Amino acid sequence: MAPNTKQTIEFLQHVPLFADLNKRHLEVLAKRFVERAYAPGDVIVTQGLGGEGMFIVVSGQADAVRELHDGSKVVVNTFGSTDFFGELALLDDGLRTASVIAREQMTCLALTRWDFLAEVRQDADMAVLILQELARRFRQALDAM
Repeated sequence: MAPNTKQTIEFLQHVPLFADLNKRHLEVLAKRFVERAYAPGDVIVTQGLGGEGMFIVVSGQADAVRELHDGSKVVVNTFGSTDFFGELALLDDGLRTASVIAREQMTCLALTRWDFLAEVRQDADMAVLILQELARRFRQALDAM
């Protein structure tokens, strides 16, 4: 196993979405993630555009900014290390619900929908664990409204 894959596995163990996965599951997913760097002010995802995957913040911070119907913008969330966003894009090709903009220099791990689906199609146990965590997260978001 390459050192980079080992580091990615160790990092993924601390990400809530993947915390319940075993080492084999993490190793399979770790090989699919791609590291991406962003400068302050870079737009990582854009509200209203299609998404092709999710992002996990390795270092740095980003703001989720939602543009309202009147054109005003509001920060709805701030992401730091081990936080993730864009997870809905793993399941469908719907439009992004907010823009995510780097607040500072940051590094993310990106996973595309097609890479994610290729892996979960091979391992139903992994799919169930991830879907359970997504459902828990959606309930929390609804309760916060």
